[in-house]
Amino acid sequence: MVRFMQAVVADRYGPPEIHALAEVPIPEPGPGQIQVRIAAVSINPADVRLVSGDFRDAVDLPFPHIPGNDFAGTVSAVGDGVTRYEAGEEIFGFATPRALRHMGSSSLGTGALAEYAVFEAETPFLARRPGGLDVEQAAALPTVGLTARVLMATAEVEPGARVLVVGATGGVGTTVLPLLARAGAHVVATARGADADLVRSLGAAEAIGYGDYPGGFDLALNLVLPGDRLEPLVAAVRPGGRLLSITFPPPAPHDEVDVRLVLDMQARHGGMAEVAADAVAGRLRARIDGRYEFADAVRALADFATRHKTGKLVVRVGSRA
Repeated sequence: MVRFMQAVVADRYGPPEIHALAEVPIPEPGPGQIQVRIAAVSINPADVRLVSGDFRDAVDLPFPHIPGNDFAGTVSAVGDGVTRYEAGEEIFGFATPRALRHMGSSSLGTGALAEYAVFEAETPFLARRPGGLDVEQAAALPTVGLTARVLMATAEVEPGARVLVVGATGGVGTTVLPLLARAGAHVVATARGADADLVRSLGAAEAIGYGDYPGGFDLALNLVLPGDRLEPLVAAVRPGGRLLSITFPPPAPHDEVDVRLVLDMQARHGGMAEVAADAVAGRLRARIDGRYEFADAVRALADFATRHKTGKLVVRVGSRA
């Protein structure tokens, strides 16, 4: 007997508003997979950009498509050969759509903006949710927590280093600012005037406008600009300094500045278990800017694409079954 669930579904390329809540079959776990009853999901750029068609030349997205990468929930069934998890365990993590399997991620899923989803069990990008980490934080942390960790591991910030953060009020920015401050950096963060107090409260020593970059930085973090438009940031970094970017396309190399695209698809700098440990210890926290009920999930996607945010947007899913 086929069971059905509600999910956020896109049936074609287009803006976020083309998504709709629909009844679809509940996915069943195959060998090595787990089924999860989803409790909460946070929105990421890929959730809207894949369906927009921005990456259509690289990824021919199959439809219908269910978005959603970052989630928290409860294991509801396990497939053959799975020994890592049992039904009833609380977990959280990150999984890319199966259409992106060619990117080499070990964590693939059927889309988390649904009452149920299926994920690969053996991946460092899923972990048990500890009791000290609430469901909404668990849903908000996976991508920003992993990204903040790899940025800090790659940056190797020394006390007194001058660091420029571009995109400081986004999900990654609001997560990494406290880490930079704790490492002793003098952080200069880009922010709108209304957000200057926020970035200072998170650890920035100074707040400046976008495009208004002084020079002489030891390190710049690009969290928002396209990777092929980084010339002003390169100019702001001293010779011998570093520019770390998390956006595509990969940035061009430079003779005097170490310019890198920072991704960690193999969890070389830790996975979700390490994110959980840092969160419980108080070293890592996601800022949640907006909360939505599942009935308003399409509005959450649209707001993510069009509204200025200072942190993450979280959708509370729940389940009827």
